[in-house]
Amino acid sequence: MDLATLLGMVGAIGIVLAAIMTGGSALVFINVPSILIVLVGTFMVVMIKFSLKQFFGAFKVAVRAFIFKLESPDELITQIVELANIARKEGMLALEEQEINNPFLNQGIQMLIDGNDRDVINTVMSKDLQQTVDRHKWGAKVFSATGDVAPAMGMIGTLIGLVQMLSAMDDPKSIGPAMAVALLTTLYGAMLANMVALPIADKLELRKRDESIVKAMCIDGVLAIQEGQNPRIIESMLKAYLEPAKRNTSSDDAEVEAA
Repeated sequence: MDLATLLGMVGAIGIVLAAIMTGGSALVFINVPSILIVLVGTFMVVMIKFSLKQFFGAFKVAVRAFIFKLESPDELITQIVELANIARKEGMLALEEQEINNPFLNQGIQMLIDGNDRDVINTVMSKDLQQTVDRHKWGAKVFSATGDVAPAMGMIGTLIGLVQMLSAMDDPKSIGPAMAVALLTTLYGAMLANMVALPIADKLELRKRDESIVKAMCIDGVLAIQEGQNPRIIESMLKAYLEPAKRNTSSDDAEVEAA
């Protein structure tokens, strides 16, 4: 569970609801026509921009903004280096007995055990990586488009409410409901865009970056193991993916401390 996403969204919505509750009756902020214009209207317009598969697939990907567990790059490097040591000393077949929790890395190691050549492994794993990037990219695009469309639909609702109000100026009773539609659609559009859609789009971009780095490390590690590179060289190569502050910590330091 990503607490940052959950706490941020719940906190933002909670602050707005608290302001509504302390200012009087919350019922005045509920208007069905405004909700339909912004919520349904926004999704219909966004659907025009994408295929049905991309549109509905974005909601599946959006779950990763809230529920996401990615293996630590440090732990992944340690495991790849251990696998490289085993492969170098005992051969590729010895890797079959190793327990690998990362499914993507496990896929690559299994291809090594099966004796596939470098080009095949690189092609298959790179395509898997690209599919992951595309899923997150289109998910982010759908929610980014939602963030763009929602305020516009709010403005359309505002114009509808103003037209209704101006066309019924001779009937004071109709001015209130028309003004509610005019103002609430703008509020709903701003909330949907800035408190839901755009934050999710940005979080999916972050997920895309993090998962791409981990999978790229797996690809480089598997190919380096196949080439029989020195485990120390593999470790140094993979640490290039880490932030500079984390690169100084190595398995060698741990061995020195243990000694």
